[in-house]
Amino acid sequence: MRPSSEPLHSPASGAGDPGSDSTGPRNRGADSPEVTAPGGSHLSRPGVGDPDPASGPVPASASGPVPAFGSPDATDPAAVAPTATGHTFPAPGASGTSEVPGDEPPGGGTDSHRAWQRAARRLLAKTLAEFAYEEVVTPEPDLSAASVPGPRDGHDDPGHTPGNTPGSAPDGAADDSRPYRLRLSDDVTYRFRARRGAYGHWRVDPDSITPTGDPLHFLFHAHDTVLGLSGDTTGHLIRELTATLAADTRLDATALSAAELADLDYAALEGHQTGHPWLVANKGRLGFSAADAAVWSPEARTPQRLPWIAAHRRLAVYRGIPALATPDRLYADELTPAIRAAFTRTLSTQGLDPADYLYLPVHPWQWDETVAPLFAPQLADKSIVPLTTDNDLRLPQQSIRTFLNLSRPGARTVKLPLSVLNTLVWRGLPTERTIAAPAVTAWVHGLRDADPYLRDETRVILLGETASVTVEHPLYDRLPGVPYQYKELLGCIWREPISRCLDPGERARTLAALLQTDPHGRALTAELVHRSGLAPRLWLRRLFAALLPPLLHFLYQYGTVFSPHGENAIVVFDQQDVPTRLAVKDFVDDVNTSAEPLPEHAAMPADVRAVLLTEPPDFLTQFIHSGLFVGVFRYLAPLCEQQLAVPEVEFWSLVRAEILRHQGRFPHLKKRHETFDLLTPRIARLCLNRNRLHLDGYRDRAQRPHAAVHGTVPNPLHHP
Repeated sequence: MRPSSEPLHSPASGAGDPGSDSTGPRNRGADSPEVTAPGGSHLSRPGVGDPDPASGPVPASASGPVPAFGSPDATDPAAVAPTATGHTFPAPGASGTSEVPGDEPPGGGTDSHRAWQRAARRLLAKTLAEFAYEEVVTPEPDLSAASVPGPRDGHDDPGHTPGNTPGSAPDGAADDSRPYRLRLSDDVTYRFRARRGAYGHWRVDPDSITPTGDPLHFLFHAHDTVLGLSGDTTGHLIRELTATLAADTRLDATALSAAELADLDYAALEGHQTGHPWLVANKGRLGFSAADAAVWSPEARTPQRLPWIAAHRRLAVYRGIPALATPDRLYADELTPAIRAAFTRTLSTQGLDPADYLYLPVHPWQWDETVAPLFAPQLADKSIVPLTTDNDLRLPQQSIRTFLNLSRPGARTVKLPLSVLNTLVWRGLPTERTIAAPAVTAWVHGLRDADPYLRDETRVILLGETASVTVEHPLYDRLPGVPYQYKELLGCIWREPISRCLDPGERARTLAALLQTDPHGRALTAELVHRSGLAPRLWLRRLFAALLPPLLHFLYQYGTVFSPHGENAIVVFDQQDVPTRLAVKDFVDDVNTSAEPLPEHAAMPADVRAVLLTEPPDFLTQFIHSGLFVGVFRYLAPLCEQQLAVPEVEFWSLVRAEILRHQGRFPHLKKRHETFDLLTPRIARLCLNRNRLHLDGYRDRAQRPHAAVHGTVPNPLHHP
């Protein structure tokens, strides 16, 4: 069982709240037996409940118990995600040119079933589009186009909602899509309409897909034919797709209008976003149960308290930027005096010296699934000691392992390891990178602060990873061949919050939020342009002028790139919702430097040089191409064409113009502009889904996987 509403037992914290709820399938009440660790020490698992009494009253949590199976709440369609998918697989010899025959599922006419089908149809359109982009499948022009319904021709599928689905032509807009077919077998052929775009992009109309709108039906027939998947990859992929669909359906049930999304603050907006636009199974979260997802996923929007632990310095290492050179400086900011006193008492009453320990929060799921079993000897000998919660309510972001502090918005965010497989990797914290995070922050901040253009003109915000505690596993960290997930088990990175860095009247949204559309198909971007009062082209120029100059200057002047994908890049807006500047996060994981020596790297500290990855100049540009242009703008451009009447070719000409404008500003870097050339005729096609399907699958490996490279695509920035 995984605790969700109990304290960490310690002499200072008492026995817990006798009235704590225990109705959930993984909740344990105060009278439940304690966990006995090896060596006979009795420990309650860290939970998210009562703090030490010395810390004062506990704010009421916004969360409620997860309904137990069979409880009255579990029958409420609004309280639980639908489970009936309505898959109808054809018998051998059945025709693949119409809806697949089969028995109607028991709940086929219910709202929950229709909601599932709507989400499924969108996910299938994304599957076809992204697999075609990566050339995992090769759709052919359909010469029997008359058999394919147009975007608004109607459909018998209850999941069909004309005009409301991203990818459909808006009402009154010209339909420039073309018909395609994809033969899976002798019996099953999928047909659909799609538009093509920059970088070889596919934009599939969900409403046009036949014979079904079910991605699991598609996978059932395609896995061993056009996809060529192994059995184990197929099995795990079905699980990831089903979990993604369950999350998408839950998001749909609480979806807001574009106007309402525009009014949300940074933390609240995170819980309404739909995830990685490129990866198909973007909410697989392998390791989470349904109860876990109902509490710890971003779309659950459930503030929770995080428990803390004490780790002995023979296992734990602290690092901080100069202003946080010692852990007591960090804890003075992050913990109240009452909480620090409670932690001290917990250790002292067990005969332990608090000076020998470092404090850090831990994700309750990680404690239960990973820390308690794998660090059992260290729990027995008191190298690791459970503490209580710090009493702050926190909310998970899209990465699921990073938490914003709601009780104290000015407090640092915390990034915690989570041994859950999601979006290609286990979401842990690599030991050496966690140790190096503050040093990388200090180096990157030093580049910005010494450069008047970055510091004073772009005013780029670099959300520093200012402190870290890394807890080494005595065995795994010394075994080079073990899977990398076992070297990322326990630690914490403290990051500067965006709220501290904003001027009065400014507000921040992740770049990914600009791709969000509401249930009526209206994009958040269209709403922001409307509120700004600017013409769409001018608003886009302001967006590109906010995003590109700092990224280009770091690339050209310092041979250094961030990975400016939708979650790492944060757009700062003024009071009129006009983009003004850029904020960037995730340095230690996503900063890369040029493998070609540059004078600017001579002063790079050795510990930073040891941990940052290097790439040849022609591949270094891929971080901007694939992270920003392919990973975000590839989707934003057709959205702007559809809703802002800015043709896609003009969108890319505006991007190119901003790059050329920046290069003209720094003519002395002309050689660097050629070395780090963003305007080449073609670029390598990086593939994320192909990695999962064909390269790594779901196997454990000693190193983190990298994106697959498959061929090249035309670069829309090459020509004016």
